[in-house]
Amino acid sequence: MLQVPFIRENKEEVLAGLAKRNFKDAVAIIEDVIATDELKRSTQAKLDKVLAESNSLNKEIGLLFKSGEVQKANILKEKSGKLKISAKELQEEFNQAEQKLLNLLYTIPNVPNKIVPAGSSEDDNITVFEAGEKPELHSGALPHWELAKKYNLIDFELGNKITGAGFPVYRGKGARLQRALINYFLDKNTAAGYEETQVPHLVNEASGMGTGQLPDKEGQMYHVTIDDLYLIPTGEVPMTNIFRGDLLKEDDFPICLTGYTPCFRREAGSYGAHVRGLNRLHQFDKVEIVRIEHPDKSAEALNGMVTHVKEILGELKLPYRILNLCGGDLGFTSTLTYDFEVFSTGQDRWLEISSVSNFETFQANRLKLRYKNAEGKSTLAHTLNGSSLALPRVLAAILENYQTPEGIKIPDVLIPYTGFDMIS
Repeated sequence: MLQVPFIRENKEEVLAGLAKRNFKDAVAIIEDVIATDELKRSTQAKLDKVLAESNSLNKEIGLLFKSGEVQKANILKEKSGKLKISAKELQEEFNQAEQKLLNLLYTIPNVPNKIVPAGSSEDDNITVFEAGEKPELHSGALPHWELAKKYNLIDFELGNKITGAGFPVYRGKGARLQRALINYFLDKNTAAGYEETQVPHLVNEASGMGTGQLPDKEGQMYHVTIDDLYLIPTGEVPMTNIFRGDLLKEDDFPICLTGYTPCFRREAGSYGAHVRGLNRLHQFDKVEIVRIEHPDKSAEALNGMVTHVKEILGELKLPYRILNLCGGDLGFTSTLTYDFEVFSTGQDRWLEISSVSNFETFQANRLKLRYKNAEGKSTLAHTLNGSSLALPRVLAAILENYQTPEGIKIPDVLIPYTGFDMIS
């Protein structure tokens, strides 16, 4: 959530950033924010004046009663009663203005970083890095959903029977490979200094609001209505909310967490061939990395996270590229995001497998996550996160890119985790 003083002092910069996002009605909403904030502040000033006058009058009434001047005291009591009514009305006006201002701020996305390219869709994203060679597959090579069926690795029909489409069942070596990837990712992250955490898979509304999933993506989250809880769409939500409402010290930075969680997304409106197999699921596994950073260090931290994910993909020997997301494709809460995509040779297309993002103070403002700086002033921290990594499409790319006429080879780095080097 943007801070109102920032909006007031940097109005043109905010509008330019929202234009880069193609955010509709930006001018009207920003003008409404400024006007509502002015109303809130003027109402607060009037309320403070009335309360001060009421307190002074109450003291005077007490003195009059003490001195026996009952008649004068009763006259002032009548005036005091009117002031109380006025104070109540002003408090209601203030509360309404404050709630309206909050509701307006919840609709405004983060301002993109200056290096975010303009654009309206994923077609306008800019490739900033590419590595790895696309393998030459043998004649008769298959997409991963056919390989999963051929080698009895993943049963999509059984998942549909048990739950519905988008809830696959991993079996045998498919389940073992999935577990191997989870353990490998966690080991890589902890070796890099991230503390492993196990977090709840359901969160309350305050947690969803804190990281920006609510109210922006309410329709995409599974809602357990009877308990008013939400299934997590990503491990970022519970891990970042560990620090909701905290006041940190400067020497607490950096805070680096990693964790494995299943993730749940309704993905309403996702249809077509591009969502076949593991390409788009309602339940999937992911290993996440989260950082809480000093504002002066968050840009450097983002670059470090990008380098870390590059190292993992390099060890898996998968062809991949990194995209700087344009304004129109940028997530609601992010100021700068780098997407990682692996090349799926069996499908002849790129698949997104990780987003590494810096939110700067946007989430921290919602979370009320602050630290005391050297001058003792309470200041908003910066938050960052990234997939390290999302499993379904990594698994799909391994199956497709490592397939041979004899079977599917296992990447060398995963063999100690799987206990086998070939699926046949």
